[in-house]
Amino acid sequence: MNEPRDPNAVRFDPAAGADHVESYFLKANDPAGDRALWIKATIFASAREPGRALTEGWAIAFDRRGGQSKHVAVKHVLPFADALFGKEGLDVAWSLSGAGGASEERMRIRPGETHGRIARREHAIRWDLRFEGEASPFVPFPHASMYRGKFPKSKTLTPYPDLVFSGEVEVDGERWDLSNWRGMQGHNWGRGHADLYAWCHVNTWESDAELGFGAKGADRRPEVPTVDLTVEALSGRVRVGPVLTPLVTLVCARFRGVTYTWNGPLEIARAHGDVGLRRYSFSAESRAARIEGSFEAETDDMVGLYYPNPDGPMTYCLNSKLARAHVRFEASGRPPVVVKSRAAALEIGTRDADHGVRMHV
Repeated sequence: MNEPRDPNAVRFDPAAGADHVESYFLKANDPAGDRALWIKATIFASAREPGRALTEGWAIAFDRRGGQSKHVAVKHVLPFADALFGKEGLDVAWSLSGAGGASEERMRIRPGETHGRIARREHAIRWDLRFEGEASPFVPFPHASMYRGKFPKSKTLTPYPDLVFSGEVEVDGERWDLSNWRGMQGHNWGRGHADLYAWCHVNTWESDAELGFGAKGADRRPEVPTVDLTVEALSGRVRVGPVLTPLVTLVCARFRGVTYTWNGPLEIARAHGDVGLRRYSFSAESRAARIEGSFEAETDDMVGLYYPNPDGPMTYCLNSKLARAHVRFEASGRPPVVVKSRAAALEIGTRDADHGVRMHV
């Protein structure tokens, strides 16, 4: 791993008085592709308001059963001083007392388990989950200095790219029993959100693997999998002074226990990303493997989230955990694997307020 600290150690230093955003998040997908759960704990601090850092708890229950979108999104906010974020690894916790001293709003995330309850207006999501998977992170940035220094302003890695969740969730009083829901746990931090970004992740696949990606490789029959493949990609642009950088694309994948990371200088130069408000596509290649993917979500399967930046401008996160994905992966010397999913994560970050997605929280 290029980043020497524990991938889940908190990076926020309250004494620094600097702009900072930081997030820990979990997502889990129903194998049928109709439901998903997203849980996030964040830190927000602005140099303009020293000593007033905030913690936020988020949860979204994505639900399109019966062909209707019934997503529920909730959020609460508390002072950073009232929460715990572990300096040595994954350990997030807080509790807010309700009427009569009853503990009503709460969250706990630690290795192997998470539980909590978040309510907003008439909606509430409660969860009690266990998760397991190998702690073998995806580290997309090629140099440790990129995690320690000021550039890029937004850092990301995935401590647990492939998890299996079980337990129960209650969404506005309806109980969901989770068994073998696949998912992941991510961690990102920095001085602010990228000016434009796309992020995707998928490890839940449909059984039909015969999809077309054009003529390339048509003479080689794709493997029909019970697929042991996890894919994550991100593309982003950031502002350096008055200049907006070109779109940079980084891709990680794990196939049958082997990790592939397309982040060398030549690989980054060759990689391609294309970001729209409902879609994201990418391609990357190296001597070891080639990958290309296309992710897309219906407007009704996206939940709009407000992501403020410490320096002022708002980022609008268009978030779906029910996106469609088509992926073609080919390791050197092996037949291509061509797969699809309707249970993929897709997030688009934009400064464009005219994005057409309903904003929830």
